[in-house]
Amino acid sequence: MSNFTILNINRIEMKEELKQTYGFVFEEDLINEIADVSVLREFKEGDVLIDFGDYIKRMPLLINGAIKILREDFDEGELLLYFIEKGDTCAMTMACCMGETKSEIRAVAETDGKVVMIPVNKMEEWLGKYKSWRNYVFNSYNNRLKEMLSAIDNLAFMNMNDRLLSYLVEKVKINNSREIHNTHQEIAYDLHTSRVVISRLLKALENEGKIVLNRASIELLKK
Repeated sequence: MSNFTILNINRIEMKEELKQTYGFVFEEDLINEIADVSVLREFKEGDVLIDFGDYIKRMPLLINGAIKILREDFDEGELLLYFIEKGDTCAMTMACCMGETKSEIRAVAETDGKVVMIPVNKMEEWLGKYKSWRNYVFNSYNNRLKEMLSAIDNLAFMNMNDRLLSYLVEKVKINNSREIHNTHQEIAYDLHTSRVVISRLLKALENEGKIVLNRASIELLKK
C-alpha cells in the first residue's frame, strides 16, 4: 500500500478510535486485540491506497472518510465498482489477503480519512475466535457483492444518463453535501466514458431541473 501516514498513538488512544466506529459491532475483547496488533494510518483525498498488482498484507477497517474501489478493464481503463465508508472494509482486499494474491483493484481516497490496518494472520485467527468478527466479515462480503452486482446492472441495463444521476446521488451521500466538486473529466473517468459525453449529459440534467452547474461545482437539487 502507498500514500499512508502512520499515526503514532498509544493503545488507549487506538481503543478509543476503534470504539467510536466499531464499538457497536465488536465485543470489547476483540477491540482490545485489534488495538494491540494494528496500526492507525491517515490518508488525503486523491491518495492511491492500494494499486493494481500490490501484495496486501494488512486488511483495512475504515475509521472515517470514504474510498472508491476501481477495477481495471480490458481496455486498460478503470471501472468504478463501489465506495466504502466509515465502518466498512473492502471485501476484495480481504480476498487478496486471505489468498495471498495480487490486488485486482485500485483504492483511491474519495475524502481525507483514517484507517486501521490489521495483520492478515489475525484475520484468520479471529474468524474462529469471535462471532462478531465472523459476522462482520461475512456481512462485508455480502454487502460488497450486492454493490458489485448493482454496478454490473448499471452497465448492462442503465443508460449513461441514469448512471450519471445515480453516481451523483452516491457522491452526495458519501460527502454529506449536495455540492460535488469533481471536474467533468474526473466524473468521465469514474464512469468510463468521455468528458464530452459527461458535459452534455450534465447540461441535460440541468435543463431537467435536477442539478445546477456552477463554475467549480455541481449542485444536486432535492427531489
